[in-house]
Amino acid sequence: MRLLLVEDDNHVAAALSAILSRHGFEVTHARGGEEALQALLPDSGAPFGVVLLDLGLPDQDGFEVCGKIRKRTATPVIMVTARADVRSRIHGLNLGADDYVVKPYDTMELLARIHAVSRRTAAQDTGQGAEESPDGPHPPLRLGPVTIELPTRQVSVNGTTVSLTRKEFDLLALLAQRPGVVFRREQIISEVWRTSWEGTGRTLEVHVASLRSKLRMPALIETVRGVGYRLVAPAH
Repeated sequence: MRLLLVEDDNHVAAALSAILSRHGFEVTHARGGEEALQALLPDSGAPFGVVLLDLGLPDQDGFEVCGKIRKRTATPVIMVTARADVRSRIHGLNLGADDYVVKPYDTMELLARIHAVSRRTAAQDTGQGAEESPDGPHPPLRLGPVTIELPTRQVSVNGTTVSLTRKEFDLLALLAQRPGVVFRREQIISEVWRTSWEGTGRTLEVHVASLRSKLRMPALIETVRGVGYRLVAPAH
């Protein structure tokens, strides 16, 4: 898999590139936001499987670069940041990031997240995922003002389209197909992230918070303390 590493520190980039190469990745190193955007142009070669984006770039804000990347391509973006606060993470997800890793990180953690994002993308590209139905086309899910179109992966609230990331949509679709049912955290992580890796738990919390924010319906997804989450269908 081709991987675009966006990192301004050459020493960090060299060390990480060596590790990634040993694990089978073909790494292209971009030292800034503009160089990364140029590398993602259609005529720059075979497409990248993942973009690993450091937020501390010298020429542009990493959040801004993420937004520009998402406008150009659907290539998964994993943010690498020293900003551990939930607000920053939600902001990154709102801009279209697929995941994030907080510095300092464990190399195996980073590799696990890269592989998890790659698996989800491959499954969705082959038509597998939350929208798949063995009985043919799936009708829209309507939950009060919320409409979820599984085949097209579109969500709207009161007729206004809400832009969600891949994982946000998969999480919402999973909960929405069984309103009122409590999904255990482990079950959600297994079905949406396709992994049993425990470190994904914090990622789940951030994605739930992001969904509540984007849909402007904080009560839609209820936290069942010590167990998991359930979707509370709003009144029509």
